[in-house]
Amino acid sequence: MNKIKNIKQNLISFLKEEVLKTGLKKITLGLSGGLDSAVVAVLCKEVFDDNLNCVLMPSQYSSKSSVEDAIELCKKFDIKHEIVSIEPMLSAYLKNMEENSLRIGNFSARLRMSVLYDISARENSLVVGTSNKSELLLGYGTIFGDLACALNPIGNIYKSDLFEFAKYLGVNDSIVNKAPSADFFEGQSDEADLGYSYAKIDSLLKKMIDENRSKDELLALGFEDEFIETIKKRVKINEFKRRLPIIAKI
Repeated sequence: MNKIKNIKQNLISFLKEEVLKTGLKKITLGLSGGLDSAVVAVLCKEVFDDNLNCVLMPSQYSSKSSVEDAIELCKKFDIKHEIVSIEPMLSAYLKNMEENSLRIGNFSARLRMSVLYDISARENSLVVGTSNKSELLLGYGTIFGDLACALNPIGNIYKSDLFEFAKYLGVNDSIVNKAPSADFFEGQSDEADLGYSYAKIDSLLKKMIDENRSKDELLALGFEDEFIETIKKRVKINEFKRRLPIIAKI
């Protein structure tokens, strides 16, 4: 419990200090009804109170329960929020995407970030990110979409560790207990997309990344060869999403 309490205090200090450096006072974030954005919203509410504005941006593909969960969280913690449907914008371009779920999902993420940044301009605020460490390492996010932000308080916390942290913060059980989903479409599942559970992936990432264990060591610890190679490849090929665009030297 002390570890979780320390993490919370460190993140609160991070948010206060980093926003103060910008000279701004307000925060804007996208609230999906999922675990990650809920955790960030509760943290930001404690730090910024009414200077936090959460934006719910459902589309025709969003699950009804996600919107309901997001609204319930806002009610519970008295979080100021607004709802901006991206359905009209998405519908206007759908005919160009041939019902490709990946393209639709990525385009939706970029529409949401465009809305967020426009609202942040209206409010003179900073956009706060909600991607966890697992997603960032695996590249399970949309570049210039949900990965775009001014600062990210949970980018160094693995997804599997966020569940306990969310419970500590008092996040609604309906959010904590549901299967992780990017909500690209009804019934979509992160773990089905990734092919493994977050618990299994994170157990490997902690050894591979945080402890820098060799492949022989990972095999000795009981991780399967195919699993190691799959995750290692995914981390490598998505490295470009975790850094600024490379500029040519002349």
